[in-house]
Amino acid sequence: MKKERSYKELLEYGKVRLQEAEIEEYALDAWLLLEYVFQVSRTWYFVHENEMADTEKAEQYLEYIGERSRHVPLQQLTGEAYFYGMKFYVNEDVLIPRQDTEVLVEEVLKLSRTVFPEEKRKHLNILDVCTGSGCILLSLLSNLENAVGTGVDLSEKALNVARINGRNLGIQAEWIHSNLFDKVQGKYDMIVSNPPYIKTSVIGELMDEVKYHEPKMALDGREDGLYFYRAMIREAEEYLNQGGILAFEIGYDQGESVSRLMREQGYSQVQVIQDLAGLDRCVTGIRK
Repeated sequence: MKKERSYKELLEYGKVRLQEAEIEEYALDAWLLLEYVFQVSRTWYFVHENEMADTEKAEQYLEYIGERSRHVPLQQLTGEAYFYGMKFYVNEDVLIPRQDTEVLVEEVLKLSRTVFPEEKRKHLNILDVCTGSGCILLSLLSNLENAVGTGVDLSEKALNVARINGRNLGIQAEWIHSNLFDKVQGKYDMIVSNPPYIKTSVIGELMDEVKYHEPKMALDGREDGLYFYRAMIREAEEYLNQGGILAFEIGYDQGESVSRLMREQGYSQVQVIQDLAGLDRCVTGIRK
């Protein structure tokens, strides 16, 4: 017979186990998993913390705690990640949407209001290269009235996740299995991308959650981390309308390099934008 435990006993066990596993946010993660498994609020918990929990759900909670102690990301366990005010489905086939990437979405939305006349803003066509979960494209589409969008990725599994997110959010988009621009046709007003940008030699130094559990394809930017920027900046002109926006997320030490590549290719109004921590986070430019 499975041992009965109270909600409080389960939560305390979870905290201790995750702390021993050196999970940085051990107390928060233990709580979030309890909240997810039992579908309870903090208010409810504080009233009922000493009651016995359902044994089957308790076993499920303990399994999740075991997985999290092995540094499986919390979002992969719950299948949920929040980005730009929306809930996205995620799994091991995509990068987990990060708050830092919201800077790219915010900057593109801001830039669209200054670059395009009001009438044009009602009919924008957006291309998201290396779309992953689709979080960037779907966030832009949800905030740009009547805009249409296409997301491309080399991973068919990632595109399946993006399709699920589009359906869940009720946002229409086209999804194309393509190596960068290989299968892309037509012209776009905005091209955005959060490409793989970590140097191959540095991947082994990343957190366990990232290097062991997130797709290496979405991380590895080759020898100097700039491989995909060079390729896209070189090819994007063929797919970007004149006066259109090209925008990238970048690594904290890549602002100077990526902005130089864009200026050398003839882009104007090239800007490097910082995140809330003051680190370089994205580069934008306009096709002359």
